[in-house]
Amino acid sequence: MHAAIAAFLHAASSVTPSPSPTAPPPELVTPGPWGFAVIAFIALAVVLLVWDMLRRIRRGRFRSEIREELDAEEAAAQQAESAGRASEVDDQDIEPGADPKR
Repeated sequence: MHAAIAAFLHAASSVTPSPSPTAPPPELVTPGPWGFAVIAFIALAVVLLVWDMLRRIRRGRFRSEIREELDAEEAAAQQAESAGRASEVDDQDIEPGADPKR
């Protein structure tokens, strides 16, 4: 039994030569000019997409800031208008004992 295990370990640990001692041709290993062109095109497309995305994010943020400012101005105008109506009612002369109109 020990002899079988020893023979198996010896066979498993021995180095087997590679089938071809030569390196593969460089055309199969390097991407070549077409590979470079494709990678350059993908890189350019990614840069343009990121640029467009950032532009849209900035535009949306700017529009929301403008919308908030307009809403605040509108609320201030409505508050001033309602305060003006209240002061008109308060400025009227009300006779003592008279029932004020509501």
